[in-house]
Amino acid sequence: MVSIGGPGGSRADGRPGPDRRPGGRPVPEFGRYEVEDLLAMALADDDPDGQIRWAAVGHLHGRGDLATFTAARRLCASDTAAERVLGVDVLGELGAPERPFVDKTLSLLRYLAACDTDLRVLHAVLIAFGHLRDPRAMPSVIELSEHHDPSVRYGAAYALSRVLGRPPDPAGLAALQRLARDPDEDVADWAALGLILP
Repeated sequence: MVSIGGPGGSRADGRPGPDRRPGGRPVPEFGRYEVEDLLAMALADDDPDGQIRWAAVGHLHGRGDLATFTAARRLCASDTAAERVLGVDVLGELGAPERPFVDKTLSLLRYLAACDTDLRVLHAVLIAFGHLRDPRAMPSVIELSEHHDPSVRYGAAYALSRVLGRPPDPAGLAALQRLARDPDEDVADWAALGLILP
């Protein structure tokens, strides 16, 4: 995920003004918006790594309520890949660090890991597994670690080190070691880092 931030303006009273995107486009103050408004703003940002998109997603993470979970779950069932990706991105860190919907989220993400074919969705699911840090995601992550697309294997390398458990699951550790020898340099580098870090 991209960091939210950037240069801010200032108001006449000395308080910081709204953050601005490159080119001077202001980032809205999100506290006054409802869940559906925030989701619409995130979807309207044409950059999948955009500042407005991730600021809206970050605010949704902080809400951590049933309304946000329900809306994100609905997006995960959309016919549109961009909406499914957004739903997954919201669920991956919803209500952190308590994560009140982790059991339901894991079930949904494991379903998407098994059934979705869109590469962006699969990548997002793996990143969400990594954020959740729950060993129950291990079978899904191991299966996707053998995917033909490097962006999906990269997501698996990210997720594996976070779901291995302590002591490390032998099958997960073997998959991470295999990814450290991946022909894609980014995948191999991330997996090798996962083997080093605790």
